[in-house]
Amino acid sequence: MKEISLENAELVLPDEKILKGSILIRDETIAEISLENEHFPAMEVFDLSNLKLYAGFIDIHNHGAVGFDVNSATATDFLEISKFLAQKGVTAWLPTLVPDSDENYVQVIEALTNAMRLQKNESAAQILGVHYEGVFANEKMCGALHTEFFKTFARGDEVETLPKINDEKAIHLTTLAPEIENGIELIKKLVKQNWIVSIGHTRGDLEILDAACSAGAKHLTHFFNAMTGLHHRDVGVVGWGMTNDAVSFDIIADGVHVHPKMLQFACRGKATEKVMLISDSVAPTGLGDGEFEIWGEKISVSGGKTQNARGSIAGSVITMLDAVKMMLSLDFSAGQVSRMASENPARLLGIEKTRGSIAAGKQADLVALDENGNVKLSLVGGKICFRDI
Repeated sequence: MKEISLENAELVLPDEKILKGSILIRDETIAEISLENEHFPAMEVFDLSNLKLYAGFIDIHNHGAVGFDVNSATATDFLEISKFLAQKGVTAWLPTLVPDSDENYVQVIEALTNAMRLQKNESAAQILGVHYEGVFANEKMCGALHTEFFKTFARGDEVETLPKINDEKAIHLTTLAPEIENGIELIKKLVKQNWIVSIGHTRGDLEILDAACSAGAKHLTHFFNAMTGLHHRDVGVVGWGMTNDAVSFDIIADGVHVHPKMLQFACRGKATEKVMLISDSVAPTGLGDGEFEIWGEKISVSGGKTQNARGSIAGSVITMLDAVKMMLSLDFSAGQVSRMASENPARLLGIEKTRGSIAAGKQADLVALDENGNVKLSLVGGKICFRDI
């Protein structure tokens, strides 16, 4: 039995309180929390004075990093991405696939299945499942997605175009446009098969959006992007998402996809527990500026911005840590940011009982940040993935 003690930390707790305290980690879980700053004898003791301890970040929308693209990654590649993410405070993530051939989907899902089997022995962010983005999408809202791989759905069809990971714990999420032909029927079938369905790449009107929500699609993908915007006489998908209390959304907090002022507008206007941060990162993340090839085309990265040959933004090159820093710089509290980066994604994925917040009995997925938002210590399942103390 391995024990680790984290002492003198400012604990960012689920109710958004920040209290001084200590944590005892026993093997994979948080065994005890002391708000009296009690000293826990342990094999390893870390003094986290002047550091804030957050629940590990959960990224539900990630296309790759450090040169590896989710659509072409091997099991080993996935583990390399996971190791990089852990250094940035990410403790769990959903590899996100863009539209591709059925043959390639099968290969990637096999690689993901193997990676989930191998990751248990790695000190790395844990892959939770898979996110299919835009297989059933509105071609007029394609963004950087390749429309030649978009699919239709006939009433009565089985959803066989989305292969699932061969792991009973794997989470399956998909982003779709409910206005496609038979879209509501598709949502009902996916929900019945235990898929989490998110609305995105859409021009759906209020009637179809309400029907999608009633069918079980209660989340919006990368808010503002690839959806109809807000106008005082035309509510749009954005207005519907802002005013529907049953709906949550995720948002790319890079200051590029969404202007910082609009980040403030959306995230302050929506209830804190209904907003999630995502990276939407692509393979060049972590490699700096340059020319790269992803998804069969060349993209450029300059000053933290991506662009493909058509002039569209082609994903981001941020990590969840960058998103967290952005939101802190916009005067959101540490507690609010922790909700958006950890607790809320865990709730969407149905894993809030074991991950997403600091509480006794939960998995020891933790990240300590200094006053500048730099990672000083990260742990995944009680394993130290990065330390700078």
